Amino acid sequence: MKFTFHILIYLIPLVLFSQKDLDEVRESNDRPNFVFIVADDLGYGDLGFTGSTQIKTPNIDKLAQTGVFCSEGYVSSAVCSPSRAGFLTGINQVEFGHDNNLANNQPGFDPQFLGLPITQKTIADHLKPLGYTSGIIGKWHLGHENQFHPLNRGFDEFWGYLGGGHDYFNSKPNDKRYLAPIECNYKTVQPITYITDDKGDECVDFIKRHKNEPFFLFASFNAPHTPMQATKADLSLYGHIKDKKRRTYAAMVHRLDVNVGKIIDAINEHGLDKNTLVVFISDNGGPIHNGSINSPYNGKKGSLLEGGIHVPFIINWPKTLPSGKTYSHMVSSLDFAPTFLALAGGSIKEYPFSGTNLIPHLVEDNSQAPHANLKWRFTISAAIREGDYKLIRLPDRFPLLFHLPSDIAEQHNIALDNLDITKDLLEKLGNWDVSLPHPLFLEGAQWKKRQLSQYDDSYPLIQP
Repeated sequence: MKFTFHILIYLIPLVLFSQKDLDEVRESNDRPNFVFIVADDLGYGDLGFTGSTQIKTPNIDKLAQTGVFCSEGYVSSAVCSPSRAGFLTGINQVEFGHDNNLANNQPGFDPQFLGLPITQKTIADHLKPLGYTSGIIGKWHLGHENQFHPLNRGFDEFWGYLGGGHDYFNSKPNDKRYLAPIECNYKTVQPITYITDDKGDECVDFIKRHKNEPFFLFASFNAPHTPMQATKADLSLYGHIKDKKRRTYAAMVHRLDVNVGKIIDAINEHGLDKNTLVVFISDNGGPIHNGSINSPYNGKKGSLLEGGIHVPFIINWPKTLPSGKTYSHMVSSLDFAPTFLALAGGSIKEYPFSGTNLIPHLVEDNSQAPHANLKWRFTISAAIREGDYKLIRLPDRFPLLFHLPSDIAEQHNIALDNLDITKDLLEKLGNWDVSLPHPLFLEGAQWKKRQLSQYDDSYPLIQP
């Protein structure tokens, strides 16, 4: 797709490329492709470049080594569905009522609203009028009703399932949970072999079929989400790990890495490497019960401690973004939608994004922080991070205040020793909270007590 004059003029001041980079973009005559790779329930510390010596992830590590690793990268929720609602829209999901994970409809709520509100545009919606072909391979988890279906939310192609997880080896024709049949609108679905491999293969095929047009690929893996199932070959690679659950988890992460490598190889094979922006994140922190470790962070999936929301966060765009750079300002998964839209030639000023275009902040000569603060609300909890301080508000105790540079594992609550900071952050958080709409749906009430108890549990803070 050729650059028009007005798009080029828009991108020069917005993206702030160096002249060399701009010349390369001109020579390519293409707007960038976007490959958005999302792991599911991945522990922060379970990749080689984030500290694991137990699990080998050379392909994901290489993405970080040749791209930009955002060391202060966050998602907008501590669980799957609201996190995905946030990063696919670029708007903090609680600002449109998507507070909770999807579950059975609760009394008093309309099941027709049990999903990503149709009033919200996805990345695919934004990119479609700009000439992009969009595909999702894998997990959706944003609603089962027809109005929420990915093919009605801007995506042109879908190979995957609507729920929050899937069996890795099997499916059944009439199942609606982890054995649900794979849906596909562009070919006859083949039997599942190992679903992580099948997703990798479908991503490779998508890239091959759309290599001559601008595309957005949402590679939505479910690894290493439960059920804990790995191939025999991968289990044998990690046979030295005595704990069975951890061994299975390691094998699942290994297979995820193999398929990330498969996707990157396809990009390179078709000569798309210079003009394809690749993102890798997890949708939230590891839940621990799957064998994950969020070291060096405290907490888990479902909590607003760092272990629930601080995720591996890589942006890789060869010849345009710096190689091997660590970016240390706070960034959010809410930033991807406006970033992609701006690079595709759209206007981000015409839509109320919570996120921002990250590209001007990632180039060598721009040190301005993208966000003054980040805020979260999830069921019984809320949190705000501003600068070096993070405050968590819970219903049964004084606020928790942590100075993250000196207390990365959130072990020392300093709220009472820093009352001015505590009051200031509580006020900012409270003013935002009361401006939010009512949730459109809720999970069962039993989850409130479970989530509260997570703040009293102990978590592994070092890698095995």
